[in-house]
Parts: sequence; C-alpha cells; structure tokens
Amino acid sequence: MEIKATKIPGVIEFVPRKFEDDRGVFFETFTQKLFDEACPGIKFVQENESFSKKGVIRGLHFQDAPWAQGKLVRVVKGRVIDVAVDIRVDSPTFGKHVAIQLDAELSNMLYVPEGFAHGFSVLDEAIFQYKCTNYYNKAAEGGIRFDDPELSINWGVNNPIISEKDTELPLLSSLKR
Repeated sequence: MEIKATKIPGVIEFVPRKFEDDRGVFFETFTQKLFDEACPGIKFVQENESFSKKGVIRGLHFQDAPWAQGKLVRVVKGRVIDVAVDIRVDSPTFGKHVAIQLDAELSNMLYVPEGFAHGFSVLDEAIFQYKCTNYYNKAAEGGIRFDDPELSINWGVNNPIISEKDTELPLLSSLKR
C-alpha cells in the first residue's frame, strides 16, 4: 500500500496495491501494522456506511471533544470528492482544507484526524464507508457550512443536493471563539 502525505500534516491518503487476474481483483483495505506506521496510536471502534445519489453533498461534520473522531474513509462504489477542513483553532493550518477524489476503481482511502471537519460530494452514485476512532455521540455533533466563502471549496457538483440540517450549519468564523 502506498502512503501519500497531503498539504496538511496528519491528513493521509492510502492507495492499495491491487492484484488482478481473469478471476477478478484482490486488495487489502486495511492493515493495522501499516496504518500504525503512518498514524501511530490510532485505533478504530466503529465502522459506518452510507449510500448517496449523484450530486449530494454531506458535511461538513465533526464531533467535539471528548467525542472527536478520526476517520479512515473510502468509496466502495462510485466517486466522491472528499474534504477535510482543519478546525483546530490553534493550528497553523486552521481553516485550510484538503480535497481528494476517492474512486472505487482506484480504491484509495483518506485518513481524516480528530480536529477536522469532514464532508464529501458525490460525483457518481456512491457507497461510502468509514472507520471511526470514537463512538458517535449526538450531543457532540458540530458542523460548518459546505459553502462557507472563507473555505472556497470546489465540490465539483452543480445544483447540489443538501440536507436541511447541513444548510443551517454555522460558518467557520463561529469556531474562532
């Protein structure tokens, strides 16, 4: 598996090595030993899956401490633009984001550490899976608007489909207490 650093330290792309023949394809989707080399001390406690139609944008979501979650995300079907926004107020990269296309054909994955808001836009109907480092807690839910002008994220979709909840999220500036 290839490990690729991104422009924000801690956000890491993983690209598996695929073995293909006339029977089909095999590849490892996760190996704790390799993950430990790239992200020491991280353990996952929950795995989730969602299905989304083309044009959907989900996010940008996070959970406040002590329920903050790191996520290892991948697409099982389709393509998405996956986005991680640094919301650590004391970070030199606060408000910066990484956007990477995740593609079921490539089978690449992205690790989004705690302290980041996360979201994705769906380029082709998609099944999205992610492992989490902490359990979901409704009371710890937080988010920022996907279309915050301070972030200037190119989601790659026209006429996005957004949940009512996501359209009511605050701007990034609300986190700068």
